[in-house]
Amino acid sequence: MAGRGIVHLVGAGPGDPGLLSARALELIARADAILYDRLIPPGALDRARPDAELRYVGKRPGDPAMSQQEINSLLVELARADREVVRLKGGDPFVFGRGGEEAEALAAAGLPFQVVPGVTAGIAAPAYAGIPVTHRDSASAVAFVTGHEDPEKEESALDWEALARFPGTLVLYMGIKNLPSISAQLMQAGRAGAEPAAVIEHGTLPGQRTVGGTLGNIAARVQEAGVRAPAITVVGAVAAMRETIAWREFGPLRGRRVAVTRARAQASGLAERLRCLGAEVVEAPAIRIVPRPVQGDLASTVAAIGDYSLVCLTSPNGAGLLFDALRACGHDARALAGATLAAIGPGTAAELARRGVSADVVPERSVAEALVEALESIPVEGRKVLVARAAEARDLLPEALTRRGAEVHVAALYDTVPEPLSDQARAGLERSDYVTFTSSSTVSLLLEALGPGHGLPESARIVSIGPITSATAREHGLSVHVEAERHDIGGLVEALVSDAT
Repeated sequence: MAGRGIVHLVGAGPGDPGLLSARALELIARADAILYDRLIPPGALDRARPDAELRYVGKRPGDPAMSQQEINSLLVELARADREVVRLKGGDPFVFGRGGEEAEALAAAGLPFQVVPGVTAGIAAPAYAGIPVTHRDSASAVAFVTGHEDPEKEESALDWEALARFPGTLVLYMGIKNLPSISAQLMQAGRAGAEPAAVIEHGTLPGQRTVGGTLGNIAARVQEAGVRAPAITVVGAVAAMRETIAWREFGPLRGRRVAVTRARAQASGLAERLRCLGAEVVEAPAIRIVPRPVQGDLASTVAAIGDYSLVCLTSPNGAGLLFDALRACGHDARALAGATLAAIGPGTAAELARRGVSADVVPERSVAEALVEALESIPVEGRKVLVARAAEARDLLPEALTRRGAEVHVAALYDTVPEPLSDQARAGLERSDYVTFTSSSTVSLLLEALGPGHGLPESARIVSIGPITSATAREHGLSVHVEAERHDIGGLVEALVSDAT
């Protein structure tokens, strides 16, 4: 019987994590082994299995971690060992990515492989800089050219006279070091020195920077600006269009490094909003949400949810996990038809709405005190009330309802546990301009993970989602510089942007 060994040559895109394809994420999540390059997007490996073998095989200029021949041999070895392998490459594996060489090695060994294309930097970086590589009026063709040929070649395979005559856009990869020579050869072959040109550094990433000019002066301008690889060079009339349609490099958080400490499963939405505003995001999850098994008392409580006249949800996590527990017990939203639903704030109400249910009570402030006040008009004396929450949480709400004569039952749906910090996250935190906290547990568990001295820079501004989180931060000796007026993710982002601008 044939083995299960296979290699997937996967393009990870140009750097923006949002440009990873669904197929790439699927393969990363199930791979036995992942061989990855230097220029993969931040967080690309977050979905890898805990037991997956992760090997860095990237190449820095003049300092490869592993030669191409060694990489080819390792792919063959792993596939022959019946491993499902992802070869994760920046950009597209078949566009200046040496994926063709790896495919040849696998084919020669008689091993199965698949290719998953990725968004190549030669298209993405100009697009993020406001440069369309083709345009109906000014560029009906585009040519992708390497600016760094194999140094072992006896002579260049590039026909500079043909490139000079090319009637469209030239997109040059890996050519920063050789840009003076490239520009000179193109002009010597007849390309106009006055033709617009642009160089995009760190394309699609928060630190993206574009230097514009002409073919004749772009090399000098790039040197003056201190542009470094990775960068893409565009030569052609379309390069001038960035002056009209540039969109990426003007966000209100441009140049700011913002740390996100909420649980990894919830962090992506906040991180993406911050990236869209131009921030460089450091993902440093301090906590992990661990759902409790729906069994024993919890299963009995959820199965009898129709007996409760009031159901209180104190977090979006609790709201989502309550519905998961209902499904595990063979119920759905109809089981809540006779109950009043109270959500601690807009974020929790939004999670209920996502499940097709509208909250009946939503206080303006996302704190237990506000929910207690909002529930004063709801009759609870002698009635059964369910508070669905984390195992460790403030008892203010259940105690207040008990004093009013309610028969209160607390359903602990999940535990909040520490998430070990990676070395990359620690380094990112040390350089952060802002550190965001979305709950008291993110504060206490992050500082616990960091240890004595905690490693947060004195210059970093602490951003809190609300007063309870702020109080916890102050108890741990932190100064809270920014507190959201609206105690949800949107309010936190608004407060951060207001402070930054």
